[in-house]
Formats: sequence, C-alpha cells, structure tokens
Amino acid sequence: MALYSAAAAVLEGLERGDGGIKTLVYNSRFPHVRQLYALVAETLRYSPVLEKLLAGAALLQAEKKLPLQLAKVLVYDLLFGKGLKCGGRWKALARRHRARLEAELARLKVQQKVSRNEDLLAPAQAASPGASQVPRYVRVNTLKTCVDDVIDFFKRQGYSYLGRAASVEKLRALSGKKFLLDLHLPELLVFPPQTDFHDNVLYTSGHIILQDKASCLPAFLLSPVAGSHVIDACAAPGNKTSHLAALLKNKGQIFAFDVDTKRLATMNTMLMRAGVTGFQLAQQDFLTVDPGDPKYSKVTHLLLDPSCSGSGMVTRVPGEEAAPSPERLQALAGFQRRVLSHALSFPALRRLVYSTCSLHREENEDVVHAVLQEQGSAFRLVNAFPSWPCRGLAAFPGAECCLRASPADTLTHGFFVAVLERCGEGAAAPSILPVAAEENLQQGEGTEPGAAPKKRKRKKQQVKE
Repeated sequence: MALYSAAAAVLEGLERGDGGIKTLVYNSRFPHVRQLYALVAETLRYSPVLEKLLAGAALLQAEKKLPLQLAKVLVYDLLFGKGLKCGGRWKALARRHRARLEAELARLKVQQKVSRNEDLLAPAQAASPGASQVPRYVRVNTLKTCVDDVIDFFKRQGYSYLGRAASVEKLRALSGKKFLLDLHLPELLVFPPQTDFHDNVLYTSGHIILQDKASCLPAFLLSPVAGSHVIDACAAPGNKTSHLAALLKNKGQIFAFDVDTKRLATMNTMLMRAGVTGFQLAQQDFLTVDPGDPKYSKVTHLLLDPSCSGSGMVTRVPGEEAAPSPERLQALAGFQRRVLSHALSFPALRRLVYSTCSLHREENEDVVHAVLQEQGSAFRLVNAFPSWPCRGLAAFPGAECCLRASPADTLTHGFFVAVLERCGEGAAAPSILPVAAEENLQQGEGTEPGAAPKKRKRKKQQVKE
C-alpha cells in the first residue's frame, strides 16, 4: 500500500503546486524512487482517461472514503499497469469494482473507435516519439555478480536468451520473454520495451541496475582503471556513480557531488545496495569545489553530466518543459560552459566525459567548442567509440568525435557525449579501454555475432532466486 499512498501524495502535491514531480518524488522518502516516479508519470499521462472511467463507473460515489488521486493510481495500475500487486484493503476495494471499470473501459474504446489503451490518449498525452520502441536495458552490476549468472537466472525464470545482438534491428525485434546481450556494451542485457523488473529480486538486491543504454555511455567511455581517483560532478541519482565503481572494481576513490540533500540520501541508499565502497558524497555545488584542495590532487578522471533541458528523454510527463525557450537554453548553456571550464581546472585531470540528455546543439557541441577554444591547446576531443552510428553535429571541425544517441537511430533516450583529454606529457592514452572493448565486441570474443559470449570465470557470490 505504501507505493499507492506515496503516488497519491505526490499527485496531491502537484495539484497544490508544492513542486515538480521529481522534487516531490524525492521528498516522499519512498525507497524505490524510480518505481514511484514511473507510476506517478503514467497516472498523470492517463489522467483524463482515468477521470472518464471513474465517472462512468461511479466509483467515487460508491466508495465515498476513497480519495480521488488514490483512486486514479489504483485504477491505472489495475487496468493499465501491473495489475495491483500490492495495496491491502484498497486493492480489495478496487478489485470489487473491476468488472464495472473494465466494462467502462471497453465502452470508451468503442465510443472512440480504438482498440489499444494507448489510442485513448490525446496526441499531447501520448508517449514521445520512439518511447514505445526503446527496450528495457539492464546493466549487470559486476560488483555483486557477473553476466553469465544473471543470464542463467533469467533463463530459470522462463526467459529465452538469444545471445549477443548482431545489430540494432535485432534489439528492435525483441518481444515476449526474450532477451539479448547488447551489441555495444559488454555488461548490458536488453529486454522488450516496458518489461518491468522493479519487483525482481535482482533489482531489489542491487545485482542489476535499470539504466538506459545511452546513460551507460559516459562511465564506459571515461574508462577509469582500478585504483583511479574519480569525480562525479553532478552525481544524483547515482546510476553513473555505481557504474564508475564497477569499472573501478571498488578500487580507488570516487568523489560525488550534488546540491540536494534528499537526492544524496537516496543516492547513498542506492550505492550501498549496489555494494559500492570507496566513495565520498558531498552536498555541495560542484562550482564551489576547490580544484587546489589536496584531497583532489590525485583526481585523473571526471564525469560531468550537468543539469540540462532534458529534451532527449523519451518519457515526459505533463508539467515538464518540452521545448525550452531561447532564453532558457542560453541560461543552461552558460551554466554548462562554466561548470565544464571548472572541471578542466583540476590539476591532475587527464580525461573527462561531458554528457547531457539534451538534443539541443546549444547545450552540446556549442558548449564543448566554446570551452575547448577557451582552453587553447591544453585539452583535445577524443574520437571515442568510432563505430557508434550517431556522431556530433557539424558545429565545428572535429565535432564528429562526439557521440549522439536517439530513439530512432540507437533505440535509446536522446543523449550527447564528448570525451576530452589533456594534451602533452602525462596525458592519458586515447580511448584505449573503450576501443579495446569495442573491438572485442566486434570480434564476438571469439564467437559469431549473435552467439553467446564465452563463459567468464564465475564469482563466488552467486545469484539466487
């Protein structure tokens, strides 16, 4: 019941104007923020349909003690979601009216001459273009398990493993209980869209991380070796931080910053569940961090994923800004330039990844170009992941070294990634680890494309059902 009560409270807060959806979800203290966010977002998206169903079935008249927002959440999950897997007495109440609600839903479809639930939504409420095509990506947390054990676990749960994907089209064709190993990232499993693992024991125990493929690129391309000191400059909610820890094999040090106390508290819980050690969280604006502080004297790698317009996210909810004004874009770009320049001022820094979930050139190529010009010959762009299909816009010579991602081309959220590296003596070798990993994947680690990878040495800690 806690999930539905928390979701109803967030909806009531939105109605009162207490804050945005992300703020209210993080302030809710509900332990599984992504699960809560998804339920609230989908309930909001279906809100006009839910109101028609509640009125047609006269549910609130029959159950006078049932609050409106709680009724919306319950009916959404009953008819469109997971089917009320929790809920206590409210679950029983909703199920008593199930037949009437289903009859009202069928009548509504006939009235609007549609066959799918999604078709009941007005164009403005429908999912963003490509949202229904983006698969469910599952990153195996190698701090707790290994790819082979997770594959075996899902096979025991009735899923069919199809080996490593040979192309993006293979990912697009996934359906039912089938899954693949991603064609680009070695510890990423791919399931059909909308597959829900929030209640799966692997997720609740931290053995798997639900993370979009594009969001996995920054840590993967930063490639810190075990023992490195790394800064995650704008860290919450922590998926990229846990990915960095996995790449470091928990050997080294991660300094993670975020200005929001509650987001950091949630992040700390997430990192502990994922088995991350050797990290320091700080409630601090990264722009106020002193690069000359001795504690950061060994920082050689930095991941910078600053606040942005979020225009690349394929799942937007009512009330979120879809198309920022030119003034808003310029303000964001100004902040992004300042924070990128600040990040490059750490004295021992050798490699930096700058990423956003924005589609706008102003926040991406233009920011990188401006800061590189400001830095002179101190840093250069790395042509990372050469076989990645989507490159940076031709905003300046060398912009093709940057990466872009999109639902249509890469079956991911919209994303931008640039890898910067210090020039001259002491600079990191360009793209050694990502390119090596890419070459291994292209060679199939000795297998044909689409075949299962060779068995890796299993860790002592096994995945248990």
